[in-house]
Amino acid sequence: MRSFIYVIFHPLQTLNLWLENDPKASVYEVLYLLTVFSAFGIWLVFDRYQKAHNSAVPFRHNAPEAADPEWESLRIHNANLRSHLTEPELLPHHFMGERDYITCYDPANSLHIRTVIADTDREIHAKINRARDAQVSWAQTTFAQRRRVMRSLLKWLVENQEVCARVACRDTGKTLLDAALGEILTTCSKLEWLINHGERALRPETRYSNLLMSYKKSQVIYEPKGVVAAVVSWNYPLHNAWSPILAAIFAGNAIVLKCSEHVVWSTDWFVGAIHKALEVCGHDADIVQTVSCWPDQAEILTRSPMIKHITFIGSEEVGRKVAVAATEHLTPVTLELGGKDPAIILPDTDLQRWASVWMRGIFQNAGQNCIGFERLIIHSDQYDELFEILTERAKKMRLGSVLAPSREGYINTVDCGCMITNDRFDLLEQLIFEAHEAGAHMDVGGKQYQHPSSHGNTYFSCTVLGDVDPKSRIAQMELFAPVALLIRYDDIEEAINIANGTRYGLGASVFGPHQDLCLEVARELECGMVCINDFAIFYLNQDLPFGGTKASGYGRFGGPEGLRSLTNPKAIVSDCWPSIMQTAIPKVLDYPVRSLVRSWDFISGLIILLYADSYRARFNGLVQLTKARK
Repeated sequence: MRSFIYVIFHPLQTLNLWLENDPKASVYEVLYLLTVFSAFGIWLVFDRYQKAHNSAVPFRHNAPEAADPEWESLRIHNANLRSHLTEPELLPHHFMGERDYITCYDPANSLHIRTVIADTDREIHAKINRARDAQVSWAQTTFAQRRRVMRSLLKWLVENQEVCARVACRDTGKTLLDAALGEILTTCSKLEWLINHGERALRPETRYSNLLMSYKKSQVIYEPKGVVAAVVSWNYPLHNAWSPILAAIFAGNAIVLKCSEHVVWSTDWFVGAIHKALEVCGHDADIVQTVSCWPDQAEILTRSPMIKHITFIGSEEVGRKVAVAATEHLTPVTLELGGKDPAIILPDTDLQRWASVWMRGIFQNAGQNCIGFERLIIHSDQYDELFEILTERAKKMRLGSVLAPSREGYINTVDCGCMITNDRFDLLEQLIFEAHEAGAHMDVGGKQYQHPSSHGNTYFSCTVLGDVDPKSRIAQMELFAPVALLIRYDDIEEAINIANGTRYGLGASVFGPHQDLCLEVARELECGMVCINDFAIFYLNQDLPFGGTKASGYGRFGGPEGLRSLTNPKAIVSDCWPSIMQTAIPKVLDYPVRSLVRSWDFISGLIILLYADSYRARFNGLVQLTKARK
């Protein structure tokens, strides 16, 4: 121990080396001191170099005026995406009559945000070409350079999270908490994973070989595809835009993003932050392009021969059209088409303990979650208790807008925001009516909510519907609404059959007091992801693949699987010792073949030598091979 302390503090004893007649002074001590300080200096230089080349680069991206809670604008009567056709004052000053427009508005308050020009076919083609040209240089960047862009975006997102949440709230009507959980937290998780583990998923890897190829080295490298596309939904405008963009550019691609026409305004601002990050890091921002158009123009993008991969997030109906369009040039597609996620609640589960998780899984983002709970499958013995718990809590849910002015400031006490549009309200009410007529019972919700102060017409009451027939229309269709369906079961096998009894297979959850039993049930479920005693937590671990089965789509984004799907895997086989051993064609197999019998004996003996199931047979194969070679 004394020697260790001496080594640590030894340089302190050399501070008096310049003094004359110091008996402890020596050349070795001088060298020791110089070595320590030299090493420290080298470390400082290296550390400064790393920070200068790898640390996050700060940048500014001004918040839009509409994100301010005190912002005021024209209120639109019966607001919709084509309100500019009936209210000409919504059109921009430089109106071009031959062009299509999209009206952007706040669905929670019916406030006009902006009216944007929809891209034409020619403009979409031009954006694809710009992305292709910019990708050439971007593909040559190092992973360190790409990580720096990711760090810059992560730093900006954390520092500007409230502004980002307010932008998402303004364009979709969600609450700040829903934006923080579904937009900010998930996107930060995505960025962190790319920074820490993205290179590991894409760096060249050596693959195992066999005896026949023992003198060869087999590798797989992951090359950028070029220009990829993403067609994404409106429910989480920040995350749905950033997630495919971040993965695409980290893999060395350029990307053209087509967002939903419902969130053109917010998506344009969110993607603008990525442009700023690329520019301050010294790269061409043209590698990220956004397309704003109506759905019937999207095929210009999905049918383009320059698009090498398509990521689609949205409805099954539109996803099928995208998949058909992609077949024209055999473009690979990843489809995430939503689901009808069940939560199986096993017998003897503590209902009070997990009630808050179920409430969040049902009503977060007004139920507009592809992996939200659409069915709660509960044992008959606990059904009445669960129905009462959820009904009483649903009655206390407060609907409204966090950006509507209030005496306390802009943060209203709101539990649930509005839906993106009221286009499906008639269908929802019809499905609930049919279920009620068939024997389901309901004590709360079930219809459109007329808000007393917020002027938006897109609020739907938080609904709890019990004793639902698992084969009914409402139990088979994806609702994407703040509606909880309770379905009884009597044994676990029946619960599994109910959970698997729809066309969908995206996510699921299993709740119960015994984890081993929960895991057994989870393995029987036909879906892409399962949580045990939790809700959608698999999405916060970005090392996991995200996607489903059946009508919920195919392919995966997220994790190494998703990142690699945006690349072209290339197998490369080389010689381990090229100066010593390389492949040569034996004379017995060389053209022209001298003897078919000996050639066959040679190949047959080689196969026996390599793959026979006993050592004696392999030895016989070696003898046969040797004889044939002679």
